[in-house]
Amino acid sequence: MKRFTTLFAIAIMAFAGDAYAQVSVDEVPAVDHKREFDNEMKSKEVEADYFSEANYRAERRAIRKERNLVDFSANLHGSLTAYSKSWQASGDNAITILANINFLHTFKKGRFTLTNSASAKFGYNNMKTDLGADYGGTRGVWFKNVDEVVLATAPQWAMVKNWTYGANVKFRTQFAPGYEARGDKQKGGSRVSNFMTPGYFDASVGFTYVLPSEKFPLKVNLAPIAMSATYRHDLSTSKDYGVTVGRSKYEGGLSVQLDFDKTWGKNGWLRYRTTAYSFYGWITDISSKAKFKPTEAKAKYEHVVPTIRWENTIDIKATKYISTQIYFQLYYNKQEWHQLQVSSMLSVGLTYTFKNK
Repeated sequence: MKRFTTLFAIAIMAFAGDAYAQVSVDEVPAVDHKREFDNEMKSKEVEADYFSEANYRAERRAIRKERNLVDFSANLHGSLTAYSKSWQASGDNAITILANINFLHTFKKGRFTLTNSASAKFGYNNMKTDLGADYGGTRGVWFKNVDEVVLATAPQWAMVKNWTYGANVKFRTQFAPGYEARGDKQKGGSRVSNFMTPGYFDASVGFTYVLPSEKFPLKVNLAPIAMSATYRHDLSTSKDYGVTVGRSKYEGGLSVQLDFDKTWGKNGWLRYRTTAYSFYGWITDISSKAKFKPTEAKAKYEHVVPTIRWENTIDIKATKYISTQIYFQLYYNKQEWHQLQVSSMLSVGLTYTFKNK
């Protein structure tokens, strides 16, 4: 027991005293090691803006409206006069109806411009005519006095300031059969015209100059390469329209066309449109072997008398839906008819106009 007590006392004295230790540290130089870490995770930038389908559709509509110009107008004009049997003064019942539709669409993107147009006119009138005892005596007879449909397209590319180059294609014909005089249909007379009799197809390649003036919007098309075709589908008509062989005739030459379209007033109450077209051919019939006329020295082209067509339309709006239209046309084609042809018309009635801008 005394031995254990002695050892315990020595241990207490050892822990209670101060302890000293000597440590030496050697200086070791540090070496820089470049460590490259591979990042295998893909990064993607995330914007704060989010996709909106409504905004996308609105932007697309704005772009389409900027690139596309649509101009549509429709007119329905007519007149009616009626008299009773007891009317003492002279008079005759008459009905006149005229429908007119015009459509213009222009698409523009960069240097390219495509213009498509369509117009249709159709008019009938009804007046009393003495057809004779064998054809029902005196009665009202419907007679066509206006009939025309025109389709045109013109792709163009900008060349320099105010100048473009491209093509012009136009097709023109009518809807229904036509007769020279009122009552010929009831009496079995021959037709003078029909659908595609005549039919006209004009195509040209050339240059167009646009006058840089909003007050005088004039376009001049010069086409050194042009083709004019005339069709006669109904061979039973009394007129051949210059197509003496077969059902069609093609001529080659050059053409000039002037277009003017101007609207006046805040609401467009006055509008004047005019088109002047002239074709001069030096090949009479491309599809025929007789397109060249031989001479003593060599073959020469058979020249054709120029064709001239000048159309004028004046629209006067009294109100939004009531308007007056004045139409005047001058046409000369010696191969069809040796005299100058003139047509004029004045009508009043309902109108509807739509423009997208």
